Amino acid sequence: MDKASPAEIIAISSHVIRGSVGNRAIVFSLETMGHPVWSMPTVILPWHPGHGPSTRIPVPSAQFSSAIDDIIGSPWAVGPTAIISGYFGDAGQIEAVARLVKALKARNPELIYLCDPVIGDLKGLYVPETIATAIRDQLLPLADIATPNRYELAWLTGVALESNAEIMDAALMLGPQRVLVTSAVPMMSGGIGNLLLTDRVALMAEHRMVGNPPNGLGDLTSALFLSRILSGEGDERALQMTTAAVFEILARSVKRGADELMLSEDYSSFSTPMAMVQIRHLMHPSRAKRK
Repeated sequence: MDKASPAEIIAISSHVIRGSVGNRAIVFSLETMGHPVWSMPTVILPWHPGHGPSTRIPVPSAQFSSAIDDIIGSPWAVGPTAIISGYFGDAGQIEAVARLVKALKARNPELIYLCDPVIGDLKGLYVPETIATAIRDQLLPLADIATPNRYELAWLTGVALESNAEIMDAALMLGPQRVLVTSAVPMMSGGIGNLLLTDRVALMAEHRMVGNPPNGLGDLTSALFLSRILSGEGDERALQMTTAAVFEILARSVKRGADELMLSEDYSSFSTPMAMVQIRHLMHPSRAKRK
C-alpha cells in the first residue's frame, strides 16, 4: 500500500475515560501510525475493571445498530479499507458489526477485518457466554485476521491448549487466514511469545516475561499488527516489529511503576522499536501431518 495514502480504519471496542485499553489504545496507536480512524465505542467505563468497580455505560443495542446502519449508508463508507473489533458490551452489538463487515466487504472485497475476540483470560470468560458465542459464530467466520490469547482460543475451539502444536492446530480450526495467538507456550526459559499461523508459515516471536503487566497489551498488539499488514509488510517482519514495540512499551511502563501502558510517552516505539525479540520458524501443522 502507498504509504502516502495510509489505510482508513473503523475501530470498534470499549472506551475508558482513564487509561490505555480498548479503543483508547487502538485509536491512538493507529493514528500515530498515520491511519485515519473512525472510532465506535461499545461501552464506556471510567477505567479498566481491573482497577476496581466503576460505572458501566453500554451503548444500547438498538442505538448501536442504528449508528452502524448510518455508517453503512453514508457517502464516506467507501473510504475504510479495514475494520478492527475488540471488546463488546452486548451480544446485540455483534450482529450489527457482522452486518457492517459484510456490507463493506461487498463493496470492497480487499477490505481486511481483524477480530480480536476479547472474551477471557487464564481465569476463564469475563464476558457473558452469549457475547463469546456470538463472536465465535458471527464475527470469526468473517475475519481475515484473528488475535486471540491462548485461553480465548481454547474456549473458542473447545480444545485444551498445552503445547504450541495444539495451539497451531486450533488456530487452523478457527478459520481466519492469519491467527496471531498471544500468550503462546514459551520456548525459552522466563519468556513469553506470540505465535502467528497462516496457511503457509508458523512463526513464534518471544521476549522475556515482564511481571505485573498493565492491561491493554492485546489491544495494542492487534492494532500495530494490523497497521503493519496494511502497510504491506511480510508476516515475519510484521510479527517481529509488533512484538518488539509492545514489549518495549510494556517494559518501560513497568519500570516507571505505571498502572497503565504509557503510550503517549513511548509512541516512538510503535514505528521504530529497538527491543530484541527471538523469531523462530516452527513446523507448520500441514507439513507435520505429512510426515
